[in-house]
Amino acid sequence: MAELILIRHAQASFGAADYDVLSERGHRQSAALGLALKAHGTTPAAVFRGEMRRHRETLDGVTGTLGVTAEPAILPGLNEFDFRAVLTARYGEEGPPGLHDDRKTHFRNLRETVLMWQRDEIDGVPERFGDFQARVLGAVDTMTASGADSVMAVSSGGPIALVVATLLETPLKKMIELQLQMKNCAVTRIVFTPTRRFLHTFNETPHIDAETTAEYLTYS
Repeated sequence: MAELILIRHAQASFGAADYDVLSERGHRQSAALGLALKAHGTTPAAVFRGEMRRHRETLDGVTGTLGVTAEPAILPGLNEFDFRAVLTARYGEEGPPGLHDDRKTHFRNLRETVLMWQRDEIDGVPERFGDFQARVLGAVDTMTASGADSVMAVSSGGPIALVVATLLETPLKKMIELQLQMKNCAVTRIVFTPTRRFLHTFNETPHIDAETTAEYLTYS
């Protein structure tokens, strides 16, 4: 069987004006993940990423220490949904309480809003949930049809959680619960044949051990 390795981006800049930039810790996380994957003998034959800056910076860090020089293919289907726009459509331009300074409140509001978005209860969103679903699963189709027996891709929590929920045939409301569990630089592995796909692992962190937990274990 072939393998698809999905990597959630490293720590971005929660609370900053531009979230789509890796923190200094995020750069260290991605480099550490590349070293861990190299130690496990990972040798991807094809590499993909989304269009976002945090995807590019994470992939650069991983491949730099992993030793992969292949030019990545860019798939818009791997992009995160625009959570700020979805929140704005529900709450207005000021956004919900805690957007910039209270993680617990922010993620509670995000969870509630995503469930409403999935049920198509929010007007004015730039992307309907059904369209998000179609583009993400289309990106998976493209990657698994690439002909490579080992494929690696950097994406975000939302798309990866959607893929996992789809493979497990869970209710789609489980997507946001999976997303909020996902660690930065976490690895999800899918094994596949031309006709079937199976979830192999979810949310693994080969770059984190007892000594590096304080440095590398982050969620946003």
